[in-house]
Amino acid sequence: MTIEMEDSDPSIPTGARRQQRALLSSLRVKDRASPMGREVPSKEKREPRVPEGAVRIPGHRWRRLPATCPAPGRGEQPANPTGAGPAPPAAGGELRPGRPLEARGPGCMGRPRRPCCGPPRPLLLLLLLGAACLGILFLYRWLPERLPARNTKLPRAHLKPKSSNSETRKGQPCTRPLDQAVQKNRRFRDTFDFSTPVLLWGGLFTPKLWDRLSRHKVPYGWKGLPHQAIASTLSLLNRSESAELFATAGEPPPNCIRCAVVGNGGILNGSRQGLAIDAHDYVFRINGAVIKGFERDVGTKTSFYGFSVNTMKNSLIGYKDLGFTSVPQGQDLRYIFIPSSIRDYLMLRSAILGTPVPEGPDKGDRPGAYFGPEASAAKFRLLHPEFIGYLRDRFLKSKLMNTKLDVTYMPSTGALMLLTALHTCDQVSAYGFITWNYWKYSDHYFERKKMPLIFYSNHDLTLEAGLWRDLHRAGILWLYQG
Repeated sequence: MTIEMEDSDPSIPTGARRQQRALLSSLRVKDRASPMGREVPSKEKREPRVPEGAVRIPGHRWRRLPATCPAPGRGEQPANPTGAGPAPPAAGGELRPGRPLEARGPGCMGRPRRPCCGPPRPLLLLLLLGAACLGILFLYRWLPERLPARNTKLPRAHLKPKSSNSETRKGQPCTRPLDQAVQKNRRFRDTFDFSTPVLLWGGLFTPKLWDRLSRHKVPYGWKGLPHQAIASTLSLLNRSESAELFATAGEPPPNCIRCAVVGNGGILNGSRQGLAIDAHDYVFRINGAVIKGFERDVGTKTSFYGFSVNTMKNSLIGYKDLGFTSVPQGQDLRYIFIPSSIRDYLMLRSAILGTPVPEGPDKGDRPGAYFGPEASAAKFRLLHPEFIGYLRDRFLKSKLMNTKLDVTYMPSTGALMLLTALHTCDQVSAYGFITWNYWKYSDHYFERKKMPLIFYSNHDLTLEAGLWRDLHRAGILWLYQG
């Protein structure tokens, strides 16, 4: 800016003239201090003052670089914010190098903004979210396989432990042990409790156990049952073999135990599953297990026969004309009693002693007619009442328990045997159990004409069907579905 004044104006007093000269002199000093020694342009032409260490980006104002962001050196180009290479110089200006200025606050311009030296905040949050999701997926999917599995086998006092990752006598690896499938499933890893004793024998009978079970009705306890009948029966199951489901006097059981549980559902008629069933290490059968004439569909092998005295006698009466004239017998066969009433304790005691049943509805019966003349304690097993209660409360807690039918409700014989196998075997296959398409088949595979499935009021077969389906989908058991 330039200011000219006339010194010869006579109208201006001498004192005022001196003040004008002093003002003019000060303005000239300021003019000489303007950038590049040029005159300060007018307001319309004035260039914005550029902070040292700032860069010019097209379409944006000059921006300072924070202390954490190095200023571009000479000959360097700042990054183009569009990601298409270095930013071109602004028209009428040049990129000005310089040392970075101290940032004023958390942002690049002295107020909270996204960092200018890293990725945009939304992108950073997206990357962190993706990493978190991958971490959760890793923990859920792969980590359980690498962590040591919890001990899912019972103590020797209740069941002989098995190695779930070793090979069988035939050298076949146990590729899919069910305990690993249980661990991987969110629902069933909290449902299974492998520490619950499966079998009851004399070594577990104590006053404390009597006090605990005498509070619950059969089959979940001993409420109303005479102490002497229970004590005398359990005193005969006094050897360790009574505590082990797979205990044998000869060859030891395989390291990877494969079990088949065969129900009596009509889905097996014409299934031709006999060879597949017999290929298992152990085969469980229940109630009216007719074999003769159906070997091709249900096989011939029987390792365990599960029953209560009530279901065994009803099967012998109801299915006699259909071929069930006696319960399975064999040297290596074992009988699993389900203690649903006092009848089971009395029958078991008489079977071991080889004497007639002394009292009750079965008074005078000779157990040898059912189990063979050479029956001994080694041939019998007894399900623990607490195990039956555990199966009901964890797996088959039916809505019937909230009705008047609670007095008679209990899991079916087939359900108890299948769940027993799931707690003692390494791999389990289920044949002849209720499936979603049950209406297509007869009630039993040995019936000569199709009969509709009967839904008894003391069982919840619909609930059981859903459980078998879910266990099959989880890979915990394999269910034959036709």
